[in-house]
Amino acid sequence: MACNERLANGAEGYVGLPNVPYSQCEEWCKAGTALGITDLDVCSIAWNNPVPWRKIAGDFGEGAIMDEWAGYVLVLGFGVFFSIVTTIMVKLEQIYGGLVISSEHFNTAGRNIKTGLTAAVIVSQWTWAATLLQSSNVASKYGLSGPFWYAAGATVQILLFGILAIEIKKKAPNMHTFLEMIDVRWGKLAHLTFLFFAICTNLIVTGMLLQGGAAVVNAASGMHIIAANFLIPVGVILYTWFGGLKATFLASYIHTSVIMICLVVFITYVYAVPGDIECTSATEKQCNALGSAALLWERLRFLNYLPAKTAGMTFPDGAYVPTADDPGPGNFEKLTYTEEDYHHGPVKGNRGGSYLTMLSEDGLSFGVVNIVGNFGTVFVDQSYWQSAIAARPSSAHRGYLLGGLVWFTIPMSLATALGLSSLALNVKMPADEAADGLAPPAAAIVLLGQGGGIMIIIMLFMAITSTGSAECIAVASLFAYDIYRKYINPECTGAQLLKVSRLVVVGYGIVCGLFGYFLYGVGVSLGWVYNFMGTMIGSAVIPVSCCLCTRYMTKNGAIAGAWGGMILALVSWMSVAASRCTNGDDPDDLAEGVDCDTGKLNVDTLGNINAQTAGSVVALCVSGIIAFLVASIEYKMGTEQPFEWEKMREGIKRVEQEADDVPEYEMTSEYLDPAAKYVFKYGVGYSVFLIFVWPLAVIAWGVFDKANYTLWASVAFCWGYIASGFIVVLPIYESWGSISNVLTCKKATPATKQYE
Repeated sequence: MACNERLANGAEGYVGLPNVPYSQCEEWCKAGTALGITDLDVCSIAWNNPVPWRKIAGDFGEGAIMDEWAGYVLVLGFGVFFSIVTTIMVKLEQIYGGLVISSEHFNTAGRNIKTGLTAAVIVSQWTWAATLLQSSNVASKYGLSGPFWYAAGATVQILLFGILAIEIKKKAPNMHTFLEMIDVRWGKLAHLTFLFFAICTNLIVTGMLLQGGAAVVNAASGMHIIAANFLIPVGVILYTWFGGLKATFLASYIHTSVIMICLVVFITYVYAVPGDIECTSATEKQCNALGSAALLWERLRFLNYLPAKTAGMTFPDGAYVPTADDPGPGNFEKLTYTEEDYHHGPVKGNRGGSYLTMLSEDGLSFGVVNIVGNFGTVFVDQSYWQSAIAARPSSAHRGYLLGGLVWFTIPMSLATALGLSSLALNVKMPADEAADGLAPPAAAIVLLGQGGGIMIIIMLFMAITSTGSAECIAVASLFAYDIYRKYINPECTGAQLLKVSRLVVVGYGIVCGLFGYFLYGVGVSLGWVYNFMGTMIGSAVIPVSCCLCTRYMTKNGAIAGAWGGMILALVSWMSVAASRCTNGDDPDDLAEGVDCDTGKLNVDTLGNINAQTAGSVVALCVSGIIAFLVASIEYKMGTEQPFEWEKMREGIKRVEQEADDVPEYEMTSEYLDPAAKYVFKYGVGYSVFLIFVWPLAVIAWGVFDKANYTLWASVAFCWGYIASGFIVVLPIYESWGSISNVLTCKKATPATKQYE
């Protein structure tokens, strides 16, 4: 090990970091040898002085990395820029592609989106602020099991939703919202029931977008969180107003491409770029770089060895921060350290106390919450139904499968890289900052300086604007078709629906800001809301799915399942929360002989992972039991008959009778039935592989050794590169005809436009 070179000349000839004395280096070097660390110079890192990531990129006040005015320019500038770009793209398609913006097109994008763009849209819509931030937070809490369960637990819903995407084409080809089919099948009471769940889903998703975005912008520039909550939606409103769903789709492709390119940059820096100061040689400069999976493994291994910090210990009064004039050791900055700033010692509930294992109790609990909660935010979110409606029949199932497999790499590869790096780089990161989603910018800034933080902000805005736009269109469709057309003006025209849709886009943007302000005011974190969503909306998943997948679910069964499941979920959630310590800890995790106060409900107890797991599981499972039990009783009593799908096909009418620009044969049962079998086979197959086969296959690895972790990181690395290439190139390849028309200023004729 390189640390032996430092010790070779004894204490008098010792060359080391200013805050790592000879005796400390000697102790660490012996420990590193015993731990099997061969590449890392453990004395090249001041482990007792966690890296102040905010200081590295420059301190603009309150720990920010840029001036406050720059934050405002960034927030508003991105919005205006993408509004202009997407508006121009829509205008060009109107001129050279024959596009006409009607109410039908505003809300369905013509129902002819191809596989590549469908997949890119799915990736973009499913990439929330939480995808980039919360996935790294769970990596810093549970180790490598966190990113895996985030990725796998939120991919299966997209893969399985592909089944519903084909069922839409078969049974409800004219629908605009999933509530229309509920209304036709189960009537007004069910329609209002699931309208409530749909709006709740949209608010929760949008609230999380704003929480993550506002927290990062506040940390980066000092912009007030309330201001960020209201200004972030501005750009989304602008381009959604002008172009509708098609503008959202075009912007989503750009956003997805930018996110994937940034992802490739980050994983390359973590696994392939050693940095200016290598961690494998003796130097007076602090090593804040990685460069290989082996070095990341060795850093995490050593981090687990170091003793955990407690409140009674003496902490250092500062750290050396490298600057452009003095890259090492840097200037000494006075800092206040507490035990919350450290991630040393064993991880509670993990095999061997290691970050490097899939055997994590809390990690598995998070996986359950993640799987259940995300069924709600896909199956009850109108934006995913809208993407399925917009996709052409030949692209719907393939687009969802491809989109799910590509999206998997974002939390898996990015959080495995940046989330674990925030630990391995010994970053000064209290738990509340990690819960707010600041682990990725912290790791990125330590690795790449100020540019790394700006790249994270760019990725974040790509995620917020694309998903935010999809949510705006989703809510606009719900209000236009399921409130205005259904209850206010059943004889409305397409022009009236278009006007209502655009007004709702603006109104919802304002509501989003108010809801983000509410979440900030009550003091719940991004992670808290993310884990809560399953409890709130999970009970609607099975009834909504049954509306399209089985003839035997009844109205009363669906309604009882949705409301009964939610009520019991809330009761279970609060009951378990009341048995937790008032600070949110589990009593079983306390040291022997230590007691805590229980019986209270507050943000901490309600945010306990076991409480939220209980609520989520009850919501999904009990709702299904209630729904099928009620339906079975009704069939046994002879009060219900199986539903005829022809009623759904005939019951949903379009306002503007436009012909879809797709071949007629794609809408036939001869084409759709094999597509349904295909998506069922691969959707279920990939889901079983991700949720059961993969984690079971690595259980025997226990705590990963260096070779096993390198294999794990290599899979994430390669998946990131391959997925990025596919999702960036395929939409361009499929739409090259339209792109050529624009580049050559050639207007499409009916013959060239058809099925292009």
